[in-house]
This record gives sequence, C-alpha cells and structure tokens, in this order.
Amino acid sequence: MTETEYIRPQSLEQALSARAEHPDFTVLCGGTDVLVAANKQPVPAGMIDLFGLGPLCGIDRHSDGTIAIGAATTYADIINSDLCRRELPALVAASREIGALQIQARGTIGGNIGTSSPVGDSLPVLLAVAAELELASHKRRRTVPYSEFCTGYRQTLLDADELIVTVRIPPRSPGLMQFWRKVGPRRAQSISKVMVAAAARTEGGRIAEIRIGLGAVADRPIRAYQTEAAVVGLAPGHLASSAARAALADEITPIDDIRSTARYRLRVAQNIVAHFVERLSLPAARV
Repeated sequence: MTETEYIRPQSLEQALSARAEHPDFTVLCGGTDVLVAANKQPVPAGMIDLFGLGPLCGIDRHSDGTIAIGAATTYADIINSDLCRRELPALVAASREIGALQIQARGTIGGNIGTSSPVGDSLPVLLAVAAELELASHKRRRTVPYSEFCTGYRQTLLDADELIVTVRIPPRSPGLMQFWRKVGPRRAQSISKVMVAAAARTEGGRIAEIRIGLGAVADRPIRAYQTEAAVVGLAPGHLASSAARAALADEITPIDDIRSTARYRLRVAQNIVAHFVERLSLPAARV
C-alpha cells in the first residue's frame, strides 16, 4: 500500500520551505475539492496542510484602504466579517452559495483560487473587484492581478514552489455598486451553470466604470472586457442592456455539457448582465 507523507507547517517559513522541497506534493487548504476527488486521482506523494495556518488566515484593512484576505481564510469567516459585508457584499453573497455550512466552515478562498475551476464560486467576484494575489516562495514574493492568474482549464501562473498567501482588493470607489448571481440546477448546494459578478458606478447619469466577471461559460473564470467597453458612457436602461447583450454574444462561447447547453448559458448570462446594466440607476442594484 502506498503511503502519503503529511506535512503540517507551523509557520509561513516552514510552509514555503516544505513547498520548495516538495513541489510535487498536494497543497491542502481546506480539502473540500481534494477529498471529493480523492478516489478518482492517483495517491499523492504527499500533502502540505495549510488549513488554519495563522499567517494565512484573517481579514484586514490596510491604511490605504486595501482589504487583505489570507489565503486560508474560510468562507464562514468571510460571511461573518463586518468589513466584508460592508465593502465586499458580492463576495459575501458568493460565499453563501458555496455548499452547506460544513463546506463554508472548511473551504477557503485560497483553495478556490488554487483549484482554479471554471465553476469556482468566488472567482468571478475577484475579477469584478479587481483583486490581486500575493504569491510567495522561499526565493521571492510577487503580486499578480487575478485577471491574469488563470491561464487555461485549471491552469495558473503559480510556480511549483509558490503558495498563494493573500488576496488583496483595492479600495471601493465611492458609489461603486456590486452584484452577484449564480444559476444552478437547484436552489442551493449546486454546481453552477452560469455565474455573474459585477461592479459598476455611474457619473452624470452614465456608466463611468464597470467590471464584469463570468464563471462556467469558458475554460476559466473570465472578465467580459468587450461587454464592459460597449456600455461605458451609456445611460443605464434599455439601450445599455441591449448593447450588453449584443457584445456578450460576441465575447463568450459556452459549451454543451452534462449540466447545461451552450445556448442556455449564453442566454442566461445575457439576461443577468442586461438586468444589472439596466438597473444601475436604482439603489436596488446594490447587493
């Protein structure tokens, strides 16, 4: 019987050293994805367990207004954070959609990012709020925009000796409204068919800034840059929503699979984005 080596670091330095020494080991940061797939995967050579590691846990606001969320911070921590409820309502809403209470207590934002599934519930929100990731190895630290982090299906810019340390979210612009919507096969505890996260603000009655993150419509979470450009400068309403629908149809090419059809995914994504854009002038647009 093959044995799997298990390492539980007691500090970030130990974690980085373990990662450098064992780049082939599986990083465990909650295990809600790893354990579900365990019987379908080869026995791992080893595991580096980061769950509950102090330097990777917690939510703080820096003096410049940036919000820092440790990679091992759980969804339950995000849901219960007054700071996140006030400044990151879309992330809180997404976290509430992730599994049941047990999953929310164990799953972590860093685990969702590292797994990099196209149906990862928190990931479109990170695109909408312009999040950055702090990555670290025993040799260096670097910051990468989350919009550049995913390079393909479950592929990322993370080097073999690196760990995700912190998610950094810039200060929220005055008047910036956030939005989150997930569509699945049932009301709760479902895998997404379509996800939309958005953040936008108006100025002088027109859309001045908008970011749209989409999940489950491509091989990775994507930002709808073409659709954003199509509505900036327009007044919220029917014209803007029509422009969003047309642009999105040219921008995304969903697939048919066991959960849904490409046609359904496109239509639902169009409806959700159009709804958000049309109602931007209303206070109810805020999550």
